Amino acid sequence: MIILRNSELAQTFNVIPREYVADSIEITGIEGVTTYAITSTQSGRYLTFDKIVTLIENQFYTLTVFNGTDVVYKDRIFCTNQTVSSYTINKQEYTETTSNNDFIIV
Repeated sequence: MIILRNSELAQTFNVIPREYVADSIEITGIEGVTTYAITSTQSGRYLTFDKIVTLIENQFYTLTVFNGTDVVYKDRIFCTNQTVSSYTINKQEYTETTSNNDFIIV
């Protein structure tokens, strides 16, 4: 899974594709499908490209990388502005657990 930020800056994608040539990407989310033209380069085992993509925070997306009509890579994207190492699904939400400590011994 690729983790991206909700940003108006170009974000770098590093993927390990089936072939090292790509000319477009397609991002599918709840609001529909968006296609972007890209210029990719090979960097070792990775296919690298930069793109400004419009994403909504806390949403999942499907990324498909194309070379013409051939699919060369597929993955999921999650958009969050939290740092990955401290990410929590319950950020700024308090969940209280109550218990009366009753135990049944058989």
